[in-house]
Amino acid sequence: MSLLPVDEAQARVLAKARPRDETERLALQDCLGRVLAADTAARLTHPAFDNSAMDGYAVRHEDIADIGAELTVIGQSAAGRGFRGTVGRGEAVRIFTGAPLPAGADTVVLQEDTQAVEGERVRTLFTPAKGRHIRLRGQDFNAGEVALAGGSLLDAGRLTLAASMNHESLPVFARPKIAFLATGDELLPPGSTPGPDQIIASNTFGVAAIARENGAEILDLGIVPDDRTAIAAAVAAAQSVKADVLVTLGGASVGDHDLVQSTLLGCGMTLDFWRIAMRPGKPLMVGELEGMIVLGLPGNPVSSLVCALLFLEPLTRKLAHLPPRSRLVTARLAVPLPANDRRQDYIRARLSVEPDGSFLAEPFSRQDSSMTRVFAQSDGLIVRPPQSPAAAPGEICPVLKLREPA
Repeated sequence: MSLLPVDEAQARVLAKARPRDETERLALQDCLGRVLAADTAARLTHPAFDNSAMDGYAVRHEDIADIGAELTVIGQSAAGRGFRGTVGRGEAVRIFTGAPLPAGADTVVLQEDTQAVEGERVRTLFTPAKGRHIRLRGQDFNAGEVALAGGSLLDAGRLTLAASMNHESLPVFARPKIAFLATGDELLPPGSTPGPDQIIASNTFGVAAIARENGAEILDLGIVPDDRTAIAAAVAAAQSVKADVLVTLGGASVGDHDLVQSTLLGCGMTLDFWRIAMRPGKPLMVGELEGMIVLGLPGNPVSSLVCALLFLEPLTRKLAHLPPRSRLVTARLAVPLPANDRRQDYIRARLSVEPDGSFLAEPFSRQDSSMTRVFAQSDGLIVRPPQSPAAAPGEICPVLKLREPA
């Protein structure tokens, strides 16, 4: 099987994604970051009544046509305690922000545009336009009006709107379930004391974090040894919980001790592809097992993370009904880069912000795919397409941004 271009591999992975139809109803405070599953109408009208947008005096506009008009203050209207009478000729009501507009009034004069005079009277110092500083009933939305469309990502503004519409809960799409399985006789969980031939398993934490921050529910199947029976049992566990995606970490190649691919094939997996023209991350396996997408990531931590950003992130977002996320920016090279070969390179780099707001990318001198510290210090990945010629300092290059530079 020849090496597959990255763009084609991404398209083939996304073509397998079937966004989840299942929904659940959650309390409003639990809906942040979720996707609304249905059009949602307001249960009431907002504002429910004409009210004042500022502190001042509610008046009849015809009474303040001339600056210096004097009015008799007959009461006050506060939020939650409105004035029940009617504003007549030559009268005003002291009014506060959010308070109901009294009957008869059609304008609010700002407090600072008035002057108290002897007795319960006030003099105007400015004449606002008729209807000024009034929020009209229903100017935001009316009862029965669809104010939140299905498919909306529920953020702070939309949750505030939902609460204003008098909804205490909302229907949202269920999160896609993604199961993670690390394999290898040499692997131990963090906190263990490794023997002379053992290492600490780290991949699951970063890769699962990428899935989680893009809307997934995570199932950690733990670490299993290089044993077909143990691997098959873990695969069956992922199927039993109806995982949308099974992500395996390590063992997906075809070496003597790489048993994941052959075991999955024995379980009935249909293999789509397993080698991509990229560095790091060439031995990526993609298949399908009874409706469950299988993504076999390389065992080296950086390869695993890069593959997760390129393939798992967009896959998860599509399954979760989330819009695509673009990490692509441009930057100027700080140093020269040699010509590239037939694989697309993802070079770990620091980014800095230039005075004009553009990015400057400085690659790390060491790019080994086992070096997690270098990846953690990187702000972006310089993308070098296949057969790219040598690049000089100052040339513009595409970069996948990992985080905002310090």
